[in-house]
Amino acid sequence: MTAAATATLRAAPAPARAAAPLPRSQPGRPAADTASAAALLQVQGVSLEYRTPEHVVRATHQVSFDVHQAERFVLLGPSGCGKSTLLKAIAGFIPPAEGEIHLDGRRVQGPGPDRIVVFQEFDQLPPWKTVKQNVMFPLLASRTLGRREAEERALHWLDRVGLSRFADVHPHQLSGGMKQRVAIARALAMQPRVLLMDEPFAALDALTRRRMQEELLALWEELRFTLLFVTHSIEEALVVGSRIALLSPHPGRMRAEINSHGFDLASQGSPAFQATAQRIHHLLFDAPPHGVHGDHPQ
Repeated sequence: MTAAATATLRAAPAPARAAAPLPRSQPGRPAADTASAAALLQVQGVSLEYRTPEHVVRATHQVSFDVHQAERFVLLGPSGCGKSTLLKAIAGFIPPAEGEIHLDGRRVQGPGPDRIVVFQEFDQLPPWKTVKQNVMFPLLASRTLGRREAEERALHWLDRVGLSRFADVHPHQLSGGMKQRVAIARALAMQPRVLLMDEPFAALDALTRRRMQEELLALWEELRFTLLFVTHSIEEALVVGSRIALLSPHPGRMRAEINSHGFDLASQGSPAFQATAQRIHHLLFDAPPHGVHGDHPQ
């Protein structure tokens, strides 16, 4: 990890519920049924649909994958493949048309504090609340903590992302990258079972995006939280993810899974990194699936 990242994310005691790392996909991993039973998150044959005035549109078709504790799992695919819709279904905002989603062995039937989402948009922070109040808000609204404890935890996480000096300012006084740091602090303060991130750095300039990737990975190295990350950037998927699920163009179907834990920001430009990126591109866009239609009349 870079010196810049470690300077921004200062050492502090890990929260009580921080997850310990588990082994990732590798030769000798337990048989499929054992691995599935140990999965933190299971997506089983999930198809998602939405309605237009003329059609019922299928966003994803029978998508299945498992996410294990402390993995950095990336959903990668082109625009319109349903990856963000799938993340919203895992968050509990959208019910599947078919299939099921399970977290800790329990079926997901709605939103909950065990799944917190960081969105792409900078306006996800209520502008009338200070930075500290934004981080406190879900802790208080969910009755997870009382006001004093919520304030202590909010200040702890703002310090973790290097924003303790900005606790009492309002979001309009922050840059885009700083707003995303607040959103990450707010999410991690809830100590969710899974942190869901929907293209959180897509609207940032290239330099800020790289810095945010560094800081996210620095946090993960220290805390080992479980991350489900959505992107349409092959390079970002390889940097952020330990495992990548490739979704086909609309409607999104599972094309393949790639083990990417050997890459990081320092790997970009290396022959192995470029070869893997090219391989992913071919898997995503060559040999389109047959027999599934993206929409049908109502």
